[in-house]
Amino acid sequence: MEAIDHKLVRLLQQDARQSNAQLAEKLNISASACWRRVKALEDAGVIERYSAMVNPVAMGLGFEAIVHVHLTRHDTQALARFIAAVHLREEVTECFATTGQADYHLRVLCRDIDAYNAFLEDFLFVQPAVNSAQTNVVLRRIKSNAPLGG
Repeated sequence: MEAIDHKLVRLLQQDARQSNAQLAEKLNISASACWRRVKALEDAGVIERYSAMVNPVAMGLGFEAIVHVHLTRHDTQALARFIAAVHLREEVTECFATTGQADYHLRVLCRDIDAYNAFLEDFLFVQPAVNSAQTNVVLRRIKSNAPLGG
């Protein structure tokens, strides 16, 4: 990627609703050249999608936790069923397979502690591959959804 592409990506991360003409003006290039660069970044997979940043609390989701999940079974079928089940749960906004003590880390958003407890009892703890889970409640966000540099 060239320096202008990095700047274009930063501008889009700041506000993806900017028009192509606005982006071109900020980059000091023609609108057609800007459009070609955006299209090339999309085709290369640098830009995966466009979305709105939503405030979870404003959406009624005031409880946020990071859940460290420990599995009992690591066979391919059990993992595939666990991953498929996680994809279906809207409370799980992010899921990471990592190294370290826990096998998976989930970011979970719920209405309140009662909704989170229901998530644990009715979903997570009934998954055959799950042995245990440790919850870290998010007290406040310090940094999230930061634009990627480059």
